[in-house]
Amino acid sequence: MEIQADLELKPSPSRIKISGREPLRVLEAIRQGTVGGGESHVLGLVTHLDPDRFRPQVLSFTGGQMVEQFRFMEVPVTVIPSTRAFDPRVYSAVKKLLRSEGIRLVHVHGSRAASNLIFPARSLGIPVIYTIHGWSFHQDQPTPVRMLRILTERWLTGSTRANICVSRANQASGCRHIPNFHCEVIPNGIDLGKFDVGGSHRDIRSQLGIPPGDTLVTYIARITHQKDPLTLIRGFQEVCLRSGDITLLVVGEGDLRVQAEQLAASLNLGSRVIFQGFRLDTPDILKASDIYCLPSLWEGLPIGLLEAMAMGNAVVASRVDGTSEVIRHLENGWLMPPGDAGELATGILTLHRNRELRERIASNAMETVRIHYNIVEMTRKLESTYERVMSRHLGME
Repeated sequence: MEIQADLELKPSPSRIKISGREPLRVLEAIRQGTVGGGESHVLGLVTHLDPDRFRPQVLSFTGGQMVEQFRFMEVPVTVIPSTRAFDPRVYSAVKKLLRSEGIRLVHVHGSRAASNLIFPARSLGIPVIYTIHGWSFHQDQPTPVRMLRILTERWLTGSTRANICVSRANQASGCRHIPNFHCEVIPNGIDLGKFDVGGSHRDIRSQLGIPPGDTLVTYIARITHQKDPLTLIRGFQEVCLRSGDITLLVVGEGDLRVQAEQLAASLNLGSRVIFQGFRLDTPDILKASDIYCLPSLWEGLPIGLLEAMAMGNAVVASRVDGTSEVIRHLENGWLMPPGDAGELATGILTLHRNRELRERIASNAMETVRIHYNIVEMTRKLESTYERVMSRHLGME
């Protein structure tokens, strides 16, 4: 169900103690409601929080598939429309929501959500936890933009009760650019019940007309500059020049979607590349896939990568940030330099031709996720952080 942003104000309930009977009301806030890594993180977290101790609800600043999924799950979800950071137009609506729903803890995901929650939460004395799903600053930005983003992140991380990084690489980057930066590292986790290679899955190959004997390479991500889809298409052209029994499936939306389709057409890739919009049947797609490719220019800790590994895909990914913490080259994946179409093609072709290597890498990838990136363990760690922050807030420590 949806909670409208213009709800009538209700009296705020008395303070909730962590040890009390009533679950702690937690707001999980994220910038947009489309399906992506951060949104998948929020979906998994809300699903696995202990209902006897926590009562989560969700705030998104756009609609989308994630919002609809929460409605289907009957998780309270609010959409307050905005596409801007530090948007003064949403201050009153956010504050109204916090008061009317008796929110006692705010967990923001990403800098845009953080910028629009910190002021109203502070005005009501509500503690804020900030999860950094990759910094808003990165090396390929113009220097003035990058410096402004660093200053913004300094302010955001200094205005919260706790900061969480999803990778050690992001923690190290924060320490380099933000004086006295402190955070806890809690890696993303995957729902191994949902992403179960041994489960029952629909036949995506037949649905999309993919030849049964082809090696299927899959890219499931936002089609944006960060995920570098154009390097993917250029690299796949080299693959097609050297092999005929391989297909690329590109799943997602984004501001480079049209350009990626035009590039594929100009390179005469035809039916060798299949484009699909956002889909909610990711486990089915990954079950049908052999190789997952993620040529990102930067990352926090990509959930799509972990999902593909859990589903037994051999991974070709760029050697950046959190990805490098997960992938060990030629052990549980293939690492390539970011932006290098030739090395991307080499990785795909090697795994395509060497089935024994591909299967060994895929098996090791599944074990990596099972041991280190389980959503249950992630959620328990976040619950401990929630309780620690609330105990300090209420003067219980």
